[in-house]
Amino acid sequence: MNVTKILLTAVLPLLTAAAWAEGDTLRYEIELSGNASDGKYAPLWFTANRYGLSSERPNSGYTRAGVEYGRRLGRRWRIDAGLDLAAGIGQNAPFIVQQAYADVTWSVLTLSMGSKERGSFPLEKDMRLSAGTMVEGPNARPVPQVRLEMKRYWDLPLTRGWLAVKGHIGYGVLTDGRWRKNFTAVGNSYTKNAVYHTKSLMLRVGNTEKFPLTMEIGMLEAAQFGGSKWRNNADGTSTCTENMPNGIKDFFKAFIPKQKSTLENIEGNHVGSWNFALNYTAPTWKARLYYEHFFDDHSQLTWQYGRWKDGHIGVELTVPKNPVVSKVLWEGLCTTDQTGPILYDGVGGSFNDLQMSGRDNYYEHATYPWTHWGQNMGMPFVTGPVYGGDGRLTFVSNRIKAHHIGVSGDPSDEVAYRVLLSFTRHWGTYSVPFDEVRRQNSLLFEFTYKPRQLKGWQFEAGCGIDDGNYLGCSFGGMFTIRKSGILWTD
Repeated sequence: MNVTKILLTAVLPLLTAAAWAEGDTLRYEIELSGNASDGKYAPLWFTANRYGLSSERPNSGYTRAGVEYGRRLGRRWRIDAGLDLAAGIGQNAPFIVQQAYADVTWSVLTLSMGSKERGSFPLEKDMRLSAGTMVEGPNARPVPQVRLEMKRYWDLPLTRGWLAVKGHIGYGVLTDGRWRKNFTAVGNSYTKNAVYHTKSLMLRVGNTEKFPLTMEIGMLEAAQFGGSKWRNNADGTSTCTENMPNGIKDFFKAFIPKQKSTLENIEGNHVGSWNFALNYTAPTWKARLYYEHFFDDHSQLTWQYGRWKDGHIGVELTVPKNPVVSKVLWEGLCTTDQTGPILYDGVGGSFNDLQMSGRDNYYEHATYPWTHWGQNMGMPFVTGPVYGGDGRLTFVSNRIKAHHIGVSGDPSDEVAYRVLLSFTRHWGTYSVPFDEVRRQNSLLFEFTYKPRQLKGWQFEAGCGIDDGNYLGCSFGGMFTIRKSGILWTD
């Protein structure tokens, strides 16, 4: 399946028609970016949470051009489409279809088709400052998919605005099969054309027009299944060793995963998160407390084992308007427990009721590692296989603890900045632990300039510093020029 050709075939006619339609808006954006550093890898924040478009290599760059079309049809209907292409140096592909999508919206429901940068839905975080999300987010290249989504909260009838819901369901296909073939060493296996499925449901309790405090609670669940399994041979060829189940029944099994027994896991790779947030909205400031509890298979899905020790917690404060600081954020991350180090535990001091529980081995899977184009689709601190470099699609360390700080400000309408500072400790994995705890510190200073005299132009300059014995030491600079505007509107 050539996903790129399918997306281009579907989207390009729509964009061509948009140029001549009445009542349309067609926007464009052109971007040129490059970075250089002196370490084995580029500083972490040059790469993390940039939708897989910046490389982990110490010297890389890209050019990018895209168009975005939007049209409103009456009061409830809207059509949007986009095409975003890039060419890079030092990237994992010379030519990249970053986005190619078409969205049809009716009221609060959107049918979205294609590859699109979708942010941190459903537990929305400030991705300019946040360290990331645990299941899916902006750390890896977008996965082309068909999604039916309610992107913003919809007030439930008869609740007078006190209860609202949002969510989505989607199916797509991973596009990195060729990259996996080239990356994987001889004798190792990889998958091609794996099916990707996600769904979420969030509930909001509270009405900011009546009371400043609201609460959010919900779940995100995702899976990989289907596709085919291949092995690289010494003569340079590849052999298909297995075609994985991908019939209609398997799509339903991914939607409602069912474990056959405590000793046999469900088909495919299933991960997810429980999401919680408290929001306080005052006239001149805002505060938010959120928590994302990660689960990898059934053992962390419920409170059955009483070991909700892993997760991502954050505190976000939007301060009253001033020229120095606009927002401050702190986040803490822990993935060291993973339901404990053992493969099973006894119930009531006996092993009569055997339970498979420990060593969840986050993001790892014998067939479906939680990666796209070599990057972790979840938290960037759990770095993907591209940082291993040994030709295996595995994670060097998925047991970590981290503290992360983000600060942003807008000294004027022309100048903005952000600072990211992270401290991480790595224990390796349960199966391959490190001899000693490894540490890594990552820092980013980034300034943005939008001159009044040059409408639509934006200049970004960043300085990144990494220090530690996990990814090593690195110092570098990153510079980006961006031009955006409206081609026409009617």
